[in-house]
Amino acid sequence: MQFDLFLLLRNQPEVKMHQVIEGLKADSSNFTLERKPFLILGGSIHYFRVPKAYWEDRLLKLKACGLNTLTTYVPWNLHEPERGVFDFEGELDLEAYLGLAASLGIWVILRPGPYICAEWDLGGLPSWLLRDQNMRLRTTYPGFTAAVDSYFDHLIKKVAPYQYSRGGPIIAVQVENEYGSYATDEEYMPFIKEALLSRGITELLVTSDNKDGLKLGGVKGALETINFQKLDPEEIKYLEKIQPQKPKMVMEYWSGWFDLWGGLHHVFPAEEMMAVVTEILKLDMSINLYMFHGGTNFGFMSGAFAVGRPSPAPMVTSYDYDAPLSEAGDYTTKYHLLRNLFSHHHRECNCPFPSFSLFFFSSLYSCHRTEKPVNMENLPVNNNNGQAYGYTLYETIISSGGSLKSLNNIRDRALVRIRTTAKPRSHASTWMNESLHRHISVNVTSKAVKRVLVLVKLVFLFLFSYRLQSSAQWKSMREKPSFPAFFQTKLYLSSSPKDTFLKLPGWSKGVVFVNGKNLGRYWSVGPQQTLYVPGAWLSRWDNEVLHLTFNYLLLSRLFSLVLSWKIHNLDYKHRAQ
Repeated sequence: MQFDLFLLLRNQPEVKMHQVIEGLKADSSNFTLERKPFLILGGSIHYFRVPKAYWEDRLLKLKACGLNTLTTYVPWNLHEPERGVFDFEGELDLEAYLGLAASLGIWVILRPGPYICAEWDLGGLPSWLLRDQNMRLRTTYPGFTAAVDSYFDHLIKKVAPYQYSRGGPIIAVQVENEYGSYATDEEYMPFIKEALLSRGITELLVTSDNKDGLKLGGVKGALETINFQKLDPEEIKYLEKIQPQKPKMVMEYWSGWFDLWGGLHHVFPAEEMMAVVTEILKLDMSINLYMFHGGTNFGFMSGAFAVGRPSPAPMVTSYDYDAPLSEAGDYTTKYHLLRNLFSHHHRECNCPFPSFSLFFFSSLYSCHRTEKPVNMENLPVNNNNGQAYGYTLYETIISSGGSLKSLNNIRDRALVRIRTTAKPRSHASTWMNESLHRHISVNVTSKAVKRVLVLVKLVFLFLFSYRLQSSAQWKSMREKPSFPAFFQTKLYLSSSPKDTFLKLPGWSKGVVFVNGKNLGRYWSVGPQQTLYVPGAWLSRWDNEVLHLTFNYLLLSRLFSLVLSWKIHNLDYKHRAQ
């Protein structure tokens, strides 16, 4: 790739652009780019899972490993958190990400959805879509297509200038994502394709499916690609059969796998991965490593897995994926083997340890309550866009005994607390029951007046953390805490901060914020035992750590935290996949 032209975009840094010759073509059994044979060696790195300060580092490592193409999804729910309110700034500056790839000489395959899967909350679809009681996602239902049209109006005008035909790095654009595994509306894929073309997308269009999905996920005018981890010759033959004399590509070669809370950490042996990658290249097939670098599901963005399960199983905060680059961007055995395959070399680094301790806590119950049970998408918050994720605290008063039943309405996790008022100015309270699935039942026998609190979600937005900082509810740790509760402490760093991990031995389940950034969920059931803390989010001297926890395992180890710089072998329970 040669760069000899320059383009200056509004509010963007100067970006090197290439001379336009001819874009990516799929007119024969091999791809061509700039009228020359071209083998796509791609890797997936999602900008929204990596702090912006580390984008350049991760892309340089991708290029140094011998890859020539970057692939990334685009999460609709982050870019349009409220209907008609768009965010492409800061950590979500997609234009800066594309411009960076261009400046480093890396091609891009863009996967804009609108549905992206990606083990991401609601597959990247914004939760406010569900305020429409008749909504049918991923179909040509007018309410959905109107929302997609509005979103694409904003998104495509930002990415179109970065297409190859306009001097940019984008050589292909994916139409939706693995629709063949869903396939409920035969008019939907043509609608998405036209939505891209009508807004100025001119590069090669592709689709992406597993073998079974190939039967229903394609659309006329787009090259079909396949996803897998283990190479099955029959799948390659099927791809050749439905697309004779076309280039073959593995759009998602799964370099590892995601983890679920309560399970074991998935490990796909490096030797097995390399054997398949080598065979794919021998077949002259293009490949994209999914993931090359997984990153982190910061905040409440991790999704759930429902295939073959009675109820969805929640995914862990880490999106390490056992990928060639670790969650923190460190080199792994897989990276070195791939680097050797592509004739590149890199070195590792090691770093020391700091630590800190807790000294405050605050009760949960003074923070947020609702007057009546309303599902989270219809809560009157966020400019009437509802709540996309987090927690909600429901409360009601009862005056007699009986049974409280959830009637199959719990989809994630719920805790029930009964607070009994025996006489004025006194009460007793106990957490009666907890559910991780759909059913919960509590028997109440006393006739005393009781206040019932059901914790399902709690609105925990960025501004809410600042309200907590100034709250008068903070108390000394000399008092015995009640749970759930918030805990607060300061982390003091005397030197320039670097990447680290947070470990919470003795704690059960909760969420941790550092300097207002949501690191994500932790859960003692594993397999994830640490939370990734980007050094770019830490400051020299004082750093605030805010911790919402539902209960603890060992009071004697209360908030005994260990931070370690650059842990290369995380404290995982391993399972070979």
